[in-house]
Amino acid sequence: MDFSWLKRSMPRGLYGRVALILLLPVVVLQLVISVVFLQRHFEGVTRQMTNSTVLDLSYLLAEMRAAPDATAALAGTEALRQALNLDLRLPAEPELGDRRMFYDISGRTVIAILHDRLEGVEGIDLAASTRVVRVQVATPHGLAEIRFDRRRVSASNPHQLLVLMVVTAALMTFVAYLYLRNQLRPITRLAQAAQDFGKGRVVPYKPSGATEVRAAGSAFLDMRNRIERQTQQRTMMLSGVSHDLRTPLTRMKLTLSLMEDDAPERDEMARDVDEMQRLLDAFLDYARDGALDDVAPCDPVAMAQDVVDGAQRGGGAVTLLAPACDDPALLDQPVLLRRLAVERALGNLVGNAMRYAQRAEVSVTLSERMVRFTVEDDGPGIPEAERDEAMRPFSRLDQARNQNRGAGVGLGLAIALDVARTHGGSLRLSESETLGGLRADLVLPQ
Repeated sequence: MDFSWLKRSMPRGLYGRVALILLLPVVVLQLVISVVFLQRHFEGVTRQMTNSTVLDLSYLLAEMRAAPDATAALAGTEALRQALNLDLRLPAEPELGDRRMFYDISGRTVIAILHDRLEGVEGIDLAASTRVVRVQVATPHGLAEIRFDRRRVSASNPHQLLVLMVVTAALMTFVAYLYLRNQLRPITRLAQAAQDFGKGRVVPYKPSGATEVRAAGSAFLDMRNRIERQTQQRTMMLSGVSHDLRTPLTRMKLTLSLMEDDAPERDEMARDVDEMQRLLDAFLDYARDGALDDVAPCDPVAMAQDVVDGAQRGGGAVTLLAPACDDPALLDQPVLLRRLAVERALGNLVGNAMRYAQRAEVSVTLSERMVRFTVEDDGPGIPEAERDEAMRPFSRLDQARNQNRGAGVGLGLAIALDVARTHGGSLRLSESETLGGLRADLVLPQ
C-alpha cells in the first residue's frame, strides 16, 4: 500500500511532530473511554433506574384506571403521588411525541424502556427541560401527563467524567509541552548555530539539554574550532608564501629595469614576470577570501553600484538595473554580508562578462530570505555540460568563450562560488534570456 499521502500530511517541524505524538494518544484514549464507559456503564445504570421507575408509574396508572372518573383518579392517587414524588396532570396538553436533545445519550435508553415496559405511552419529552421527564399516557379518563425528576431514570451529571477527562488531559498536555519545549530548545539552538556558521557567522553557543544533544553540540563546537584553525593556518601560510614569492619577483623586476631596452629577451621575460605576478595575486585572492572581513550590515544595491561604477571607469559597458523586491521596505533594510568578499565575487563576475562580451547588465533582487546578484552578458556563454567545470579553480574553457580581452587565470567563477558557499548560498550559471549570453546568479541567504 502507498502511504506517501500520510507522510506528506505529517507536520514538518519538530514541535509539530512532538505535539502530534503527544496529543494523538490522549485524544484516542479519551474517545475509547468515552465510548466504552458512557455507552456501557451509563447505559446499564440508566436501564436499571428506568426499570425501577417503570414500577412506580405502572402502579400509579393502575390506580388511575381503576377510578370511575378523572376527578376520582386525581383525588384517589394524591397520597400515592406525594409518596412517589410524581406530578400528575389530567387531562394533559396536546400530544408531545418523543423528543430529546441530540447529545442526550442516556435519553435514548429511557425512551426505549418506557415505550417497551409501560402500557399506553403516547409521548416522552426529554428536551423541554434537562431536569424533568414528561410522559404522556392514554387512560380511560383521557390523556394523562406524568412528570418526575430526570435523576430517577439516569445517572446525574454524566458529563462530569468528560469534563474531568478533558481538563486533566489539557493540564497534562500543557505540562508535557513545557517539559518538551525545554528539551527541544537545545536542538533548535544547535540548528541555529550550525545555520549561522554555514552563512559565515560565528555566534556564541554552549551545549545544553540531554546527554545526546550535549554530545552533538560538543561535536559541532569541535568541528567549528577545527575549521576556524584551518582557516587561520591557511591565511598565515599564504601570508608567508606571498612574502617569499613577491621578494624574488621584485628582484626580477629590478633586474629587468636595469637591462637594456633593446635586449631581445627583456620583453619576453617581462611578460613572464607579469604573468607570474597576476597568477600569484589571483591565487592569493582565491585562498584568502574566507578571511577578508567579518559579517556586517551592508546595502546590497550600493555594493552593486560600486562594482558597476568601477567597471565603467575601466571602459566596460555595464549598466545597473533597478532593484527588484517583494516589499519596497526591504530596500531600506541592511543585509548581513561580508562586504569585501561579496564585492570581489561580484567584481569577478562583471570582469568575466567584460572579458568575453561587449555589454553586461547587473541586477539585484531582494526578498525576506535572500538577496540575489545577477550578471548577464551578450557573449558566447558557456555550454550547460561545461558549467560545473567552469566553476572549478584554475579551469579555463578557452574553447567555450572568446577571449577577446586577454586570457583569464581561471579563478573568477571559483572565487565567486567560494564566497557564495561561505555565506551559505550558491552560484548558478544559465543562459541569459535578455542578452543571449551567460547569466550568473549569486544567491546569498539572509
